Amino acid sequence: MSALFDLTGRCAAVTGAGRGLGRAVALGLAGAGADLVLLGRPGSQTSTEKEIRDLGRDVEVVEVDMADHEAVQRVGAEVAARREVEVLVNNAGIIDREDSVDVEAEAWQRVIDVNLTGLFLLSQRFGAAMLERGHGKVVNIASLLTFQGGIRVASYAASKHGVAGVTKALANEWASRGVQVNAIAPGYMVTDNTTALREDPERSQAILERIPAGRWGSAEDIAGAAVFLSSRASDYVNGHVLVVDGGWMAR
Repeated sequence: MSALFDLTGRCAAVTGAGRGLGRAVALGLAGAGADLVLLGRPGSQTSTEKEIRDLGRDVEVVEVDMADHEAVQRVGAEVAARREVEVLVNNAGIIDREDSVDVEAEAWQRVIDVNLTGLFLLSQRFGAAMLERGHGKVVNIASLLTFQGGIRVASYAASKHGVAGVTKALANEWASRGVQVNAIAPGYMVTDNTTALREDPERSQAILERIPAGRWGSAEDIAGAAVFLSSRASDYVNGHVLVVDGGWMAR
């Protein structure tokens, strides 16, 4: 059974792997045997690169701003042409907390550019090579706000709803050609994105009271789900959004 989850000899690309969920996912994939390509902002992934090397895996760092669509397409095409990337994890994301009536168009667009458009364009470039080979895995990082509206995060909620739509659309097109496209929806995790919530005593208590597990999630809680969706164990899983939330959605 363990062979189904073994990623030895495979190359996985992860965006935004410098910290939080992306770092944990990259280390989880490396621990399962994968070599890594880390894509993200300049200087943001040095620590993760070292940790992966310490695990004995090969790792390459590629600098790219996920909001720069031209750069995303260029970098994606370049990496896909010289590396046989069998797994793509679209993790990079940003959040903007503001009353909806005050959201500026530029701020709205930045969130959509990084969280949704960049994700789609990179999936296109790596997905084309996967389709040509007849196998591959794309794992998108969604959110509980893929299903809910949240408070003061309209652009983020819109982008994460879009992530689910792209996941299902690509799965419909690519599943019959050997490429599985799925997503992970993390619950309330201890990351930079949730700092404001965790530092608000009332909001934090209200959130914890709804989570059956009774705790905030850790970045490492996502790693196992990422390994599953990146491995042969998930070969018949297509277009699914896997919720990892301590039971939040069950309430």
